[in-house]
Amino acid sequence: MEGRLQIFSGNANRPLAKEIASHLNINLGRAMVGRFKNGESRVKLEENVRGSDVFVIQPTCTPVNEHLMELLLLIDALRRASAARVTAVMPYYGYAKQEKKTTGREPISAKLVANLIRTAGAHRVLTMDLHAPAIEGFFDIPVDHLQAGPLLAEYIRDLNLPKPVVVSPDAGGVGRANSFRERIGAALAIIAKQRPQPDVAEVLEMVGDVEGRTAIIVDDMISTGGTLAEAARSLKERGALAVHACATHGIFAGDATSIIEKSMLVETIVTNTIPLPPNCEGARIRVMSVAPLFAEAIMRIHKDLSLSALFS
Repeated sequence: MEGRLQIFSGNANRPLAKEIASHLNINLGRAMVGRFKNGESRVKLEENVRGSDVFVIQPTCTPVNEHLMELLLLIDALRRASAARVTAVMPYYGYAKQEKKTTGREPISAKLVANLIRTAGAHRVLTMDLHAPAIEGFFDIPVDHLQAGPLLAEYIRDLNLPKPVVVSPDAGGVGRANSFRERIGAALAIIAKQRPQPDVAEVLEMVGDVEGRTAIIVDDMISTGGTLAEAARSLKERGALAVHACATHGIFAGDATSIIEKSMLVETIVTNTIPLPPNCEGARIRVMSVAPLFAEAIMRIHKDLSLSALFS
């Protein structure tokens, strides 16, 4: 596309934004993103964006509503300042778990968020590992959907774990786990679970053999850590030699890091789509950077090139 490439960021994950800008050999755009004394979000661009191809890097992680508002205001400011194109780069898409009604009289929040982003003036969205891939269809603008699986699989493959078996922590993640299994050449197991209430899971049964094998639990996000700790305990009870975990988004809500620290997990590997919470040194968490992948995707979008090569 014609026009200068510029990158701006809200306060959600500035270290990732700086790392992406560094890979692209450009400086992060100057913008004041803060609050007025009455608590309202405040945004002011401090450089010219007229005719530019602008990317706003802002995962909508905790506090979700505040970071979402910053993103919307940044997009609106850029559009009103005559940016030629605005891409919302959302490494983590908040509200993704609310993509359907589970009971009556509930909103479909993930769809509403998609409407807000489009209404604010975004021309396209770049995201990673949506909790429900159908969310892509909620947008009436192009969505580029990156995957962290290849990056995480490469790390696991280099560990040369004995007799690996990839474990999906629920039936919904079987496709993700199977693709991961193919990348590292491992067996597959599935944990069947039910949620008696939100954020509470209980293991019911397991399909597949894990005895005498090294188990790798693969999921898209780690929220409370309860499911993960329970799955690790269940796998050890069924004879797994050791249990590792991989996930794209390390949300680590509440006391998740202390739950993981006390669990039977050898190591938990996540990416830096979301900043790690403080005080998690003892939780054996390893962070892989997705900055090179996002930088490559941004450059390809800017130059109107295909992104297909990034999914191989």
